[in-house]
Order: sequence, then structure tokens, then C-alpha cells
Amino acid sequence: MENVIRSIDPGSPLERKAVPGDRLLSINGQRIIDVLDYKFYAYDRDLHLVLAHADGREFRLHVRKPEGGDLGLDFESYLMDRPRSCANNCIFCFIDQLPKGMRRTMYFKDDDARLSFLLGNYITLTNLSEREIERIIALHVSPVNVSVHTMNPELRVKMLRNPRAGESIATMKRLARAGIIMNCQIVCCPGINDSDELETSMRELAALYPAVHSVSIVPVGVTRFRDGLYPLETFTPGHAAETIDQVTAFGDRCVEQLGTRLFFCGDELYLRAGRELPPDEFYEEYTQLENGIGMLRLLETEFASALKLSEDPGAQDCSIATGMAAAPWLRMLAERAMARWPALRVRVYAIQNDFFGPQITVAGLVTGGDLIRQLRGKHLGDRLLISQNMLRREERDFLDDVTLREAEEALGIPIIPVESDGFDLWDAIAGEKEPELPQDGNSEKSLAQESFYRYNPGRD
Repeated sequence: MENVIRSIDPGSPLERKAVPGDRLLSINGQRIIDVLDYKFYAYDRDLHLVLAHADGREFRLHVRKPEGGDLGLDFESYLMDRPRSCANNCIFCFIDQLPKGMRRTMYFKDDDARLSFLLGNYITLTNLSEREIERIIALHVSPVNVSVHTMNPELRVKMLRNPRAGESIATMKRLARAGIIMNCQIVCCPGINDSDELETSMRELAALYPAVHSVSIVPVGVTRFRDGLYPLETFTPGHAAETIDQVTAFGDRCVEQLGTRLFFCGDELYLRAGRELPPDEFYEEYTQLENGIGMLRLLETEFASALKLSEDPGAQDCSIATGMAAAPWLRMLAERAMARWPALRVRVYAIQNDFFGPQITVAGLVTGGDLIRQLRGKHLGDRLLISQNMLRREERDFLDDVTLREAEEALGIPIIPVESDGFDLWDAIAGEKEPELPQDGNSEKSLAQESFYRYNPGRD
């Protein structure tokens, strides 16, 4: 049943006025359908609520709270509704490239505008109803993260394999006219939506500025599980370099004409091309950091600051495990730390992705099984550091269902998950970061976060 209250925070306005099992029906006369309605209409100071007991009897409450303050309600479902699944069959879909036998949530394809606003998920806009479009505009739900891929309607139909996919371009323009901010993503597939098609897409997206606030261009991910799927090519170093040059040149023109670069290539393209990452100021506000845009550059900048401010940590001995792509970058940071504090010992191990295939090189898709097999018997020091993005945040397990505890037992060493943050990385190297305990997360929210994680595999 929707809108069922699971718990009420102590000290909240509804403590002792409602109980778990009650349902929230309306706020100030507005029917509450899902979490967006709840967050929007619960913002005001004076609230008239209609709730219903588990037996269906309705009752009314008047509460006062600070404007913008939380009502303190936790619902049985994070969305207070069912998650919206994807209506597309994209030729590059990462979910279709997963092996059989993984946990059920791995195969759920999310395309939910509410999760775009709340958790940063990218959506294609193809399953939005007219009511939902009107609500985004009326509530000014912004920003919305949009998986564009191409501004060519016919090509978008082909890539998303949805006959309505081309109509979403008109929806984007409608949202832009209403002042809804959009951060956009293009999953670039060689020979399909790159080169001339990419140039056209960038030109048409730039025409929607300032509603289009940023656009990331990330390379398609290809696993070894593609039997019977649409044939895709991966980026060669040369083609990655050409794409970087194309996007950079267009971004330079945007800087001159709009005052912002607007278009950014994912870190993975630079790593594949063997190119240096641009300087810190190139990334402006780091708007799409969570999508792997400038993540390594910011990590270096933060790490340099942390190292400059650090005190001698003494004879610390640790290892870092990461994907093949980021390993050289992390080795460089480790060498800087050891040069400053000679008693430090930091080893960096590059984990080849045998589970998904060697074409997958990002840390966020390293599995527990690969980690164990490739590190067993190696000298790891006192603790092993890994990217937080290898794990589900609540359950603390890897994509292949190996738990963090199982990996620790197999390797005989504490494993410390580290955020994509230079200060957090230094704290872990210096021995100032403690292992984290699993949390009891809301299952719907966990599914939503996992969905974001899987649709944005470029994060390291």
C-alpha cells in the first residue's frame, strides 16, 4: 500500500500524533501521490494534513514547523510509489550486458524522473505522461538529469529502440522554455552518434542554454556478455583523442559565446587516449562530477591540499586496489605522499575486470571475486583501500554479491571503502579512517542508488 508511514522521527511535529502504519493522504488540500508531492507541499510552515489509520478511518491534523523543516516521516517505500521502469531497449544498455544469476535488483531498469531530481539518476524522458511533464513545470522540479545521446529524432528512435524516443526532444525544449535546468549525458557509441552526429547534438543542445546547464560525453561500456545484442565498437586511443579534440573545440566556442564550456568529456576518454586531464579551472563548477567528469582531477587537487596540510603519519603501510584506468593516476598520488613522508608505504594494484571483461576498466565495476583472486597472496600491508563506488552503500557488498566481510576474511586484512575525495583518500592512507559498519537502508532507496550506480559506470 502506498504512502504508508514506516517510522516517525523522535521530536518531529507528528510524534505522538500519528503512528507507523498510518497513511498520508493530503497536505493543505493537495493529494500526496509520491515523494515529490510530499517534499514540495510539506515545505510550508502551517500544514493541514489528512491521514488514514490502518483500518481506513481518516483523521486530520494541523501542525506548525519551521519553513522548509522536515516532518520526520519515513515511508515503507522511499518513493511512496512504485519505481518507474524503463520503456526503452537501448542498443548500449549496460543492464542487457549483465550475466545471468546476479541479484534481482541488478536487472531493474530505472527511468524515473523523481529519482533524477532526488538522487541524480539520468532519465530518457520517454515514459513521462502529460501529467508528469506538467507537474515538473508546475513544481519547478529542477535540475533534471537527461540521457540525451542524440538530438537527431530518427537516430534517437534507433538507439533507444522506442518509437516515442524522438518525441522526448520536444519535451526537452518544452522544459527549457519553462526554465527547468537540465544536466545532460551523451553515451557516445563509435560509428553511431559520434563525429558529425555528435557535432549536431552539441549545437542543438547549446541552443537550449541556459536551461541546458552541462553536457557530459562518456564512452559506451561494453562487457563480454553481448551475445545476440546490437554490435558495438569500443573507443580506440585514436578515436578517443579525436572525440576529445572535437568536444574541446566546441566547448572553447561556447566559452567565447556563452561564458561557459558546457560540454565535457568523461575522464575515461582521456585515459583511453593517453591524454593528460585538463587543469582544475577547465571543469568550472564540476557539475557532473558524479558522472565521472573531472573526478580524477579534483581528486588530485584535493589530495595535494590534504598532503600540504598533513602531519607526519608515521610508518603507515597500506595498499590501494582500483580499476585498470585509474591505477596510474593513483600511483602518482601515492608516490607524492611517499616523497613527502618517507616512512609511508603505499602500493597500488590494478584489478583487471575478468568478471565483465577487460574492456571494462573503471574502479566502480570491480567485483569482489576479481579483487580476491588477484590480490590473494600479495603483500597488502595493514589495510586495503578501495573505491566506495565498488559497493552498495547500505548492504556493503560488491556487484557479484561478495560481501565486504567475505573479502576481508579471504584476504585476511581490513578493507576501507574510500569516497571519491582527496581528503578522504589521505585520511585512509594516514590511518585516520575507520572501517564503516553496514547500514539498514530503505530498500527502495537502495535500489534507486544502485540504479544510478549502474547507469553511470564511469565513476571511479
